[in-house]
Amino acid sequence: MGTHDPTQAEACATANFDTSSSIAIRKSLRQNLPQEINWAGLTSNAPAIEYRLRLGGIQNVASTGMSPVVWETNLQGAHLRNRGKVRDLYDVGESLLIVATDRLSAFDVVLPTPIPDKGRVLTQLSMFWFDKLSAVIPNHVISAHEFPASLASSKAILEGRAMLCRKTEPIPIECVVRGYLAGSGWKDYQKTGAVCGIKLPAGMQESQILPEPLFTPSTKATTGHDENISLVEAAARIGWSLAERLKEVSLELYRRAAAYAEPRGILLADTKFEFGLTGNDLLWIDEALTPDSSRFWPLDGYQPGRAQPSFDKQYVRDYLEQIGWNKQAPGPQLPAEVVTQTRAKYRDAYQRLTGNELP
Repeated sequence: MGTHDPTQAEACATANFDTSSSIAIRKSLRQNLPQEINWAGLTSNAPAIEYRLRLGGIQNVASTGMSPVVWETNLQGAHLRNRGKVRDLYDVGESLLIVATDRLSAFDVVLPTPIPDKGRVLTQLSMFWFDKLSAVIPNHVISAHEFPASLASSKAILEGRAMLCRKTEPIPIECVVRGYLAGSGWKDYQKTGAVCGIKLPAGMQESQILPEPLFTPSTKATTGHDENISLVEAAARIGWSLAERLKEVSLELYRRAAAYAEPRGILLADTKFEFGLTGNDLLWIDEALTPDSSRFWPLDGYQPGRAQPSFDKQYVRDYLEQIGWNKQAPGPQLPAEVVTQTRAKYRDAYQRLTGNELP
């Protein structure tokens, strides 16, 4: 495969979120505040949610009865490498610091309303899966609790939402595994009788379990949407040996995770993995089987032939579809009810899978 500048490659591990985007969103936060929230008075008509916007330093939203809600970080003692749609990426010497904020994106647009606890769920659930599935493949995490002394002043913000990681050369392929016929796979099947070129039996229903899990790689787009590609196309980009290895590892991770989740009331409909190289060593990077990278369905009430309720941000997507948003930036503010329900879904997924309440 071709060579990549490690710094640039790591920055691409999160979707591009450039300075102009950040400025536009912050301007939207100040100019398009939702009517039900009194930002100036730090109060809200929504139960248990208070917002506070503090300009300069850490863009922070405080909320009653829950951890501080982090919109954006500007850490002292580390060099900001990139802002992704959700994560802020810092260069800390020979390591990377990945901080999961509470930003939420939908249809490739970062929405102006954060979701309390979201970043902590993403990080802590990733750590849970990285540990549980470490026998399949090693991962890039050095620590999620101990950070360099230069970051001591940021300890409160980092706790529970940051990971100190090894630098890798990210492989420019997203490894999607599908276990059920849903989302773009269902749309593809309706048109072609196949998913990403893989032929399926006739007469299948929406949300039906597939005969076997499918590995359907896609490109990692720095702008716009990712593009589904075949295994042959993936191999043309990165070589057959590596492409086959990614398929093997991705399917094994999916099978083990799905088998673990189902007895706990969650169906893993599909998920996305990302991997990187350190020399010849393949590492699992980015996030692991979270509500942002996966489609989680409740087992209770599962019924093929229709769309399923979910523990992920599909709830937000459905709301945005209902209000007729044109899916162009800037995104609309989310009402307090949608924020509260989305937060509850993320926390519920964490509790079911780990057996513990989010600290």
